Amino acid sequence: MSDFFSNRYVKCQIIYAEVDGDKVLCEAHSRELVHHGLPVGLKNYSAAYCTGLLVARRLLKKLGLDEVYSGVEEVTGEVKTTEVNGRTYYLEEVDEDKKPFRALLDVGIKNTTTGARIFGALKGASDGGLDIPHNHKRFPGYTKDTKQFDAEMHKGRIMGEHIADYMNEMQEDDEEMYAKHFARYVEHDFDADNIEEKLEAVHESIRKNPERVAGPKFTKIDKKYQKGVKDSYEVRKGRVAAKKASLKNARGDAMDEDE
Repeated sequence: MSDFFSNRYVKCQIIYAEVDGDKVLCEAHSRELVHHGLPVGLKNYSAAYCTGLLVARRLLKKLGLDEVYSGVEEVTGEVKTTEVNGRTYYLEEVDEDKKPFRALLDVGIKNTTTGARIFGALKGASDGGLDIPHNHKRFPGYTKDTKQFDAEMHKGRIMGEHIADYMNEMQEDDEEMYAKHFARYVEHDFDADNIEEKLEAVHESIRKNPERVAGPKFTKIDKKYQKGVKDSYEVRKGRVAAKKASLKNARGDAMDEDE
């Protein structure tokens, strides 16, 4: 599993290697979250989780495993494992007849600090039903000094509590800045009180239909204008000679007038 973060979006891909190069088995982009009710904040931790969830549900449906491995339908922020025949699976339940799809997180050159958005995408894919080896030490809520993990804090990050807190703080301090900074949130009826409810609806929509929504069909270009046929070399050569002769005659006439 590979994740890409730009200044505006998140993209998750399931890639496998072959002799002639890597092949993309499935992918999801945070721009698609608009169709599931999330038109704003498409690069934060919550959006990364949703994108990971989307790619997981899409892949499992493609492979016919979506009903066998439904994943975690209610966000908890916890890390759960299952032991089967001495092997650890990172899912709540495992069907011995149909093994889960295992994927490994490819971090590339991204920073792997605790709380990084890449781990939000991982958690979304894991909760979506993929078997991805991981632990709690890179999720928000883990404290290195005490070696304690607060799953509720992680759940809050997934459900946008940090965004709601920031919205409340800015609204109290500076109404004008709040209106400017969260203009698109306000435009789409997102506020500190309903952001968790909105994200729950997004998760539900993804699970209901993870298929890619077809974009608008390409409109044919009107080709009434036709580019003219290029002149041959002989024609262009004759045109240049005529222009030179015209300039020469004009210069001669000017000299005669001076005399």
